Amino acid sequence: MTLNPADTAFADTLRAQLPDDMLRSPEPRHLEEPRGRYAGQGGLLALPRDTEQVATLIRAANAARVPVVPYGGGTGLVGGQISSDGPAPLILSLERLNRIRAVLPEENVMVAEAGVILADVQTAAEDANRLFPLSLAAEGTARIGGTLSTNAGGTGVLRYGNARDLCLGLEAVLPDGQIWHGLTRLRKNNTGYDLRHLLIGAEGTLGIITAAALKLYARPARSGTALLVVDSPAAALSLLSLARDHMGEMISAFELMHRQGYDFLNETLPKTRQPFVSPPEWSVLIEIGTPGEIDTGAALETLFAAALEAGLVSDGLIAQNAQQAQDFWTIRETIPEANRLIGSVSSHDISVPLGAIPEFITRATEALNALGDFRINCFGHVGDGNLHYNVFPAPGKTRADYEDQRDAVKRLVHDLVHELGGSFSAEHGVGRIKVDDLERYGDPAKLAAMRAIKAALDPKGIMNPGAVLRG
Repeated sequence: MTLNPADTAFADTLRAQLPDDMLRSPEPRHLEEPRGRYAGQGGLLALPRDTEQVATLIRAANAARVPVVPYGGGTGLVGGQISSDGPAPLILSLERLNRIRAVLPEENVMVAEAGVILADVQTAAEDANRLFPLSLAAEGTARIGGTLSTNAGGTGVLRYGNARDLCLGLEAVLPDGQIWHGLTRLRKNNTGYDLRHLLIGAEGTLGIITAAALKLYARPARSGTALLVVDSPAAALSLLSLARDHMGEMISAFELMHRQGYDFLNETLPKTRQPFVSPPEWSVLIEIGTPGEIDTGAALETLFAAALEAGLVSDGLIAQNAQQAQDFWTIRETIPEANRLIGSVSSHDISVPLGAIPEFITRATEALNALGDFRINCFGHVGDGNLHYNVFPAPGKTRADYEDQRDAVKRLVHDLVHELGGSFSAEHGVGRIKVDDLERYGDPAKLAAMRAIKAALDPKGIMNPGAVLRG
């Protein structure tokens, strides 16, 4: 399908229909992605203030066959927010759609526009004595439309689910410019195909999410945090099982961290407060949230004693106050920044069945050691099977020294993940960076259905072309 650039003539068409301050040249931040591997292009930046203006922009782009790249907070890690080739697109930023339209604590619902920053959604929920549990390292920049468009995960998936599990309804603009008024607050609504779940995770290829009805939860009366030393990933999984036996669904997060993450923090961000004098080979960060008067500290102490007796842990720290708990979380949440400062050869956001995690880590590490001299930082949301298995240069080298091995490293890791029944993209999406992976590992029937859906809803191919599916 032939597309046309967002050129001066197209800009003049838009200016005749929209306010003067809505259109401008893209800023550098709209043409960058966090890992610095790809640079985007853009002919025109649009900053609509409401859904009707988004619809006007999409109708004009559809009529002129101009590609549209949606832009949220720009925190995506798979290149879905930038376009490096093809006609210069219209970059459609949702940052001005930033109103929280309603907070309904009695219904446990919030209605927020797509441009609201995730941290602001969390704060608005807290102000109503409620919890919006989606939490991730980029929550101070990521916007709610982007988190839904990528079906973001984060640290709370074990208890609360992915972004799609936290959404009741959507308002969206479809590729022909129609507005879908699906902003329902209903929890039961069996009325045909669920367009909500079609748009969530579609990465802007099937339409533009402009607002969402989000699920809220009661805030835990108490929370507790512990950092426990385990001998191996297998011991961590056994610890998770033991914790579930003791605490059921009170476990909010269960994060695995390898010593390499602590070492990278010492190397790049030495002011980060470290909890251990000597970093352990493996550790688990566990957070629980309890109702009523349950003593979280006592619950974690009981778990530690049982795990120690079972030989699953050898040491541990239980946070005695909110500051200590935050210090533990700062370690986990700063590891991605340390990774970025080191510069990875190849980063992998993978998931495998829980029982396959130890085998994956062992086999992948052995294979990479045979391939070359690497440092491996394996960490992540082990409670839901999602690991960030990232490969870094040896000391004294940079990722530029390994460019000829980068594809081989990625192929090795992803082939093993596929063999073990896992996914090459657990929570970051496909974007443009992983289109080849989707074609290599994706089920043929699923890919055919995806292409048919794309052709039916976006026959001119204007919506984020090249993302998820090859253009």
